[in-house]
Amino acid sequence: MSDSKKLPAQLEFALSATHSGSMFGKNIAGRRLGIGIDFGTSNSAAALFDGENIHLIYLEHQVAVMPSATYIDRDFQIQTGQDAINQYIQSNTGRTVELIAEVLGESRTSTGQISDHGLPEEASTQKVYGQSLVDSGQQGRLFRGIKRLLGNDPTQRIMVFERPFRLVALITPLLLRIRRSIKRVLPEHASHTELPDHACIGHPVNFEGTGSDRNHSALKLLAEAYGYAEFKDQSFYPEPIAAALSYVHAHPHAQEQTLLAVDFGGGTLDLCILRRSSANFSVVATHGVGLGGDHIDQLMFKHLLFPLLGKGERWSRAGEDREIETAFPFEDYEEFLLSWTISYMLNQNKFTTPLMQRIQVGDEAADKFRRLYDLIKNNYSYLVFQCLKDLKAELSEKPQAILDIPELDIELLVTRAEFDAIISSVLLRFQEAITAVLDRAHMSAANIQLVVRTGGSSLIPAIKTILDAQFPDRVIEHDPFTSVAAGLAIAEYHRLGSPLAS
Repeated sequence: MSDSKKLPAQLEFALSATHSGSMFGKNIAGRRLGIGIDFGTSNSAAALFDGENIHLIYLEHQVAVMPSATYIDRDFQIQTGQDAINQYIQSNTGRTVELIAEVLGESRTSTGQISDHGLPEEASTQKVYGQSLVDSGQQGRLFRGIKRLLGNDPTQRIMVFERPFRLVALITPLLLRIRRSIKRVLPEHASHTELPDHACIGHPVNFEGTGSDRNHSALKLLAEAYGYAEFKDQSFYPEPIAAALSYVHAHPHAQEQTLLAVDFGGGTLDLCILRRSSANFSVVATHGVGLGGDHIDQLMFKHLLFPLLGKGERWSRAGEDREIETAFPFEDYEEFLLSWTISYMLNQNKFTTPLMQRIQVGDEAADKFRRLYDLIKNNYSYLVFQCLKDLKAELSEKPQAILDIPELDIELLVTRAEFDAIISSVLLRFQEAITAVLDRAHMSAANIQLVVRTGGSSLIPAIKTILDAQFPDRVIEHDPFTSVAAGLAIAEYHRLGSPLAS
């Protein structure tokens, strides 16, 4: 069933979309504003729409896109965005990790004797330790990709220096920063009603997670976080439709057409088919899967780095009556390595002792295990993932690039063909998602007049190739990192978003 809407006249007759991140003062004074906020898995953006022009908000210094990152130190002071990442790198990378058992409380036992007061005589107090291990030297925790967790258990808590934090508590500081950034660009003489206490909130077609109610649960958490950030008047709008809407605004004189929007970001792949005709548009179909840049980064880690860290190597050691040779149990390390947020857990004797024993063999493979040991002990996991992201970006521009991680003595030439082979499973799922949304619309590729490609992962050449092959001469790139925020601002201005159902 299609969702028909009438396109406001401004979208059909505005000359063009104007993007500005600077102060725009008097030209919006007295006008109602639409505010759109795209809180993304990897990055966030915000925009205003005054009925004619789109104004992107500088969330970082002279930059419209801000990393979706929150850093909390031991004093529970919070930093966000690029500052959060910089502080984490400065205080944690290269630091030797020391794990200690988590203290759950204290216990006292009786000596079995009665004191002069007629009460059981107490022995010395003892601390009670749990099974969890904490990093005693950690100066602060960095959180990225929180959006990917919203579709899981809504009661989930993350322990931060012995305090349980709900997910909304990790998101709210980012939203408060966005609100402050919006407020800074509003004219000083704007009325109270123009202050940023309202916004259209973007969301994927489907959040990651396994629960049947994951979308509604995730939206409730988002709504709560936005409420704490003082966005009291909220509406919600699907991100791929917002991306399509911003394109429609930027190209108001296009003829009747059926449009496919492909929003491929850090955490999800979202698609929508939209039909525009004269002053009307209808949403024909949407589809979304949990697939994005984070998944690609993990595949790159597996295929490029695991072999350089000891995967597949043998391990000989003395037994009671003979020498034992087996494959080194690298699988015990893999899950921790693929998630930089928990890789510090590898700093336990059961992981580091086998590594030290294997290094002492002194053969050619020992260098690989030395790398793995250095990665673990010096907390290089986040740095490694950033190097992989840089490699991915460079391969989007060049046929080959070098993965350079001097801290681990790694300098590896990677070709685009090798990269395409590594992400072959992602490319297959991408193609399947295109097929699925066409099937939902009861259409074929020939029925699509235009494909709007947006989102950071849409810049990957192999993704472009798939779309160009299926929709020749019909694919355009549209503001990969800001199209959703712009579309959300337009949607709020024209009241196209929906309130959260109870």
